[in-house]
Amino acid sequence: MADPRLKQAIEAKEFILAPGIFDLISALVADRIGFKALYVTGYGTVASYLGLPDAGIATYRDMIERIGQMVKMTSTPVIADADTGYGGLLNVRHTIRGYEDAGVTAIQIEDQEFPKKCGHTPNRRVIPLEDMVRKIRVASDARSSGDFLIIARTDSRTALGLDEAIRRGDAYREAGADVVFIESPESEAEMQTISERIDAPLFANMVNGGRTPLLSADRLKELGYAIAIHPALGFLSVGAALDSAYKDLASNGITSPDIDLYSFAEFNKLLGFEDVWEFEKRYAEN
Repeated sequence: MADPRLKQAIEAKEFILAPGIFDLISALVADRIGFKALYVTGYGTVASYLGLPDAGIATYRDMIERIGQMVKMTSTPVIADADTGYGGLLNVRHTIRGYEDAGVTAIQIEDQEFPKKCGHTPNRRVIPLEDMVRKIRVASDARSSGDFLIIARTDSRTALGLDEAIRRGDAYREAGADVVFIESPESEAEMQTISERIDAPLFANMVNGGRTPLLSADRLKELGYAIAIHPALGFLSVGAALDSAYKDLASNGITSPDIDLYSFAEFNKLLGFEDVWEFEKRYAEN
């Protein structure tokens, strides 16, 4: 069964701030912080696994195995990106059932044409509204628990304008989506308009360097949003840290004191080595 805490938080009007996770290390670190949810970013997961752009290359199987392991190793409710549902209506049903079986709490599906593209990059195209409405109906019917949430994303703002994006958001809500995600609004004023015109829990995508202005959790809650994700924070910060550390090693032949490192002892604890050592004390031969 899906974790009920995310739905309960939304119903209680608690604002949900979710960092992006993209591999097991980022998942384990974020899980310790105390967030109400974690967000499995498709961009970051594809990059860390395949080293390729988030451009519809990764398959359902590529994603579900990694997402399932992240859910297994964490205790925080997980929101997971599922792109377009990986195909047509039958694929959407299979995806919903697979993500729910894996322990995901909320699934995000979008109305882009296949192959999809990252939401803050150009040349995105969307399918007809009626086709996405059918996908949302299938997704809603396919889940076995009402605690498993459907997040419907529209990428229509960039190419078709804000009014069309809002029209789609309303239609997806009526079709059974629990949360509406208008991707890539281009100003705070647009975000406020979305909140005023869509009667549904709203989802904000705070991408560092993206098309939408970065707003604080307090401001987003004030505007009427329910959830904000920061999907790129993890992999961008890791990329910067690795670039700095590797360049430092190349220049100096040794790690200099200027490089900020996670404690090796704490990292062992993060990965559960203490349990391994206790097991060995109890069972291993001397």
